[in-house]
Amino acid sequence: MTVPPSQMLVGLDIDGTILHHDGTMTDRVARAIAAVEEAGATVVIATGRSVVATMPLLERLGLVRQGAHAVCSNGAITLALDPGAPEGYEILEAVTFDPRPAVEVLRRAVPEAIIAVEDVGVGFKVSAPFPPGELQGAEQVVSHDELLVEPVTRVTFRDPNGSSEEFAEMVARIGLHGVNYAVGYTAWLDLAPEGVSKGYALEQVRRRLHVEPPGCVAVGDQRNDLEMLRWAALGVAMGQAPPEVVAAADRVTATVEEDGLALVLESLAGR
Repeated sequence: MTVPPSQMLVGLDIDGTILHHDGTMTDRVARAIAAVEEAGATVVIATGRSVVATMPLLERLGLVRQGAHAVCSNGAITLALDPGAPEGYEILEAVTFDPRPAVEVLRRAVPEAIIAVEDVGVGFKVSAPFPPGELQGAEQVVSHDELLVEPVTRVTFRDPNGSSEEFAEMVARIGLHGVNYAVGYTAWLDLAPEGVSKGYALEQVRRRLHVEPPGCVAVGDQRNDLEMLRWAALGVAMGQAPPEVVAAADRVTATVEEDGLALVLESLAGR
């Protein structure tokens, strides 16, 4: 890019981009994030994770500071980070939707699936416990009606016995209206408010910070990153990304195991 780092907004996915799938982060990636920030770029984490699952990594990376931002829940929640706030953040925007119509359609199609709705800042209400380690934050098992009693920022469907390909085929077959959705790398489906995505939320942050569009960079690896890769002036797909994510990107870097994110950030920082 010809834009100097001081005029860049760099949106970064977490899982499969910053972190390996076992949750580890290499020292090189951590140093590269610090380097691009030191060069003047504004780094904004943009993740499908809940707020409570995102904050520990932000703290680890030193990104919880006055004036910084983060995007959680695939764009439904935008945080203004503030080390002086009780939880280290304030919610700038939380976009909600009525999940009942889409959930009823999905339950008929996959009756064995388990469901979670985000309880912002706390964890999740779930129809049954999720596989260990998949949801970070407290899980509270509730009735189906209680899951859908009020508008939510996100709904997650999980079929422990299915595959991502089967979920993608099912969604294409039944059609989903009035929501945004993304199929994960397992049999995992996230529903979000219609029109809401990581790209949507990053655009709101860009305008808030007065960054010009040519300075926008995004790096991600999964289907929930599609909109932000298309939004960015430079969208970079990780080397292990599925074909549709690669097709949406301007560039492909190495895999997460090969420190693909570090290669991108080091280049942006001029190192």
